Amino acid sequence: MTFIFEQMMMGGDRNFGYLIGDRSAHEAMLVDPSYRPELLVERAKIQSLKVTTVVNTHGHGDHSNGNRRVQELTGAKVAAYKGTNISFDIPLSDGQALSVGGIAVEILYVPGHSSDHIVVYLPQYQVALTGDHLFVGKIGGTWGESDAKEEYASLHRLMEQLPETTTIWPGHDVGCRPSSTIALEKVSNPFLLVKDFSEFYQLKQRWATYKVELGLI
Repeated sequence: MTFIFEQMMMGGDRNFGYLIGDRSAHEAMLVDPSYRPELLVERAKIQSLKVTTVVNTHGHGDHSNGNRRVQELTGAKVAAYKGTNISFDIPLSDGQALSVGGIAVEILYVPGHSSDHIVVYLPQYQVALTGDHLFVGKIGGTWGESDAKEEYASLHRLMEQLPETTTIWPGHDVGCRPSSTIALEKVSNPFLLVKDFSEFYQLKQRWATYKVELGLI
């Protein structure tokens, strides 16, 4: 088994898309192939990989709008959380196991930014594709206190469940670098440094001003 992992810019609002592959098995999975899905398909082709699966971290159009094109080019199946509103072939649930050749993939359900959000976790390599749930130094937006409570709980689940050496790979390039680690986020992400949900929600409400003050835009 030879592990392949590539992060590529997809356009849109600095969207990232991902290629996960096993060169020995000649299989690949694409994650969030949005505005320029052909780039990821071409990368797989160059490395003699057959794209068998597309996974969306959530159903928002800026992450899922490349699904159909990938299917046209490769015949891949689309996998998404079972409660999503987008079209899919494989329903996913919390804790579900997938694979790419010999590479294990675990699905973690993390509602908050959206009700169908998941993290794609590769336990063998401690790699987590976090979509719009957790960015580098930031987190995804929510639409009210109820969603914020779900997001808060989901974030703390990740912090408790994943090893600190886990690398995180977000859905947008909106941080000071394109990736991070759980350990780094625990000590630098303002939303993970608050003491309780009340502080978390207050920070979300004043985030537009706060990020300018700290130069985080």
